[in-house]
Amino acid sequence: MADPGDVADLRVVIVDDHSIFRSGLRHDLDGRIEVVGEAADVASAVAVIAAQQPDVVLLDVHLPSGAGRSAETEPIGGAEVLRQAAPLSPATRFLALSVSDAAEDVVRVIRAGARGYITKGASGSDVSRAVRTVAEGDAVFSPRLAGFVIDAFGAAAGEIAATDDELDRLSAREQEVMRLIARGYAYKEVATDLFISIKTVESHVSAVLRKLQLSSRHELTAWASARRLL
Repeated sequence: MADPGDVADLRVVIVDDHSIFRSGLRHDLDGRIEVVGEAADVASAVAVIAAQQPDVVLLDVHLPSGAGRSAETEPIGGAEVLRQAAPLSPATRFLALSVSDAAEDVVRVIRAGARGYITKGASGSDVSRAVRTVAEGDAVFSPRLAGFVIDAFGAAAGEIAATDDELDRLSAREQEVMRLIARGYAYKEVATDLFISIKTVESHVSAVLRKLQLSSRHELTAWASARRLL
């Protein structure tokens, strides 16, 4: 519970489609964690994260889109927020907080870029500690969920080597361009940062997409985020 004398040093956004849960969590976080925004669906979550640039997002894994889509085209909530919001707020870290302890939910959101996953049975102090752990760049998982991640990513050890092989296809300059584009920089911003022309940036982006067998900037962002290259 917040202490009126505490001074906040971390800014968070809570994304969950249950207002009672958001209110309870806001009340239970320690006083040095400031809730700077809330959202109940994918669209509003992306908007508030982009606007507030929080340190950490507490993210439910199942969310409605908020975009008037039909059931057949609903996105997978938390992972979709990550895909859309991470490029718009590159310094923000994401912590999944869900009632679900299904392996597929855990693996899906971690692959999308979340730095941790804890269940809603956690206490306010547990969540507060997890927020700080994630904000400092470390990963955190509820004990019984860690096994899912170890199994999924241990089995995917070959993917790490594959990532190295994929990066080896790119020149040093192409890797620089790739990271900036994946973080959401405009071509003009990349050109300014790297002291090259916009046309040269376009050429590098085309080469990167071709070599990585991707078809768009969106796919490039997802590819880089999944490999912790942002």
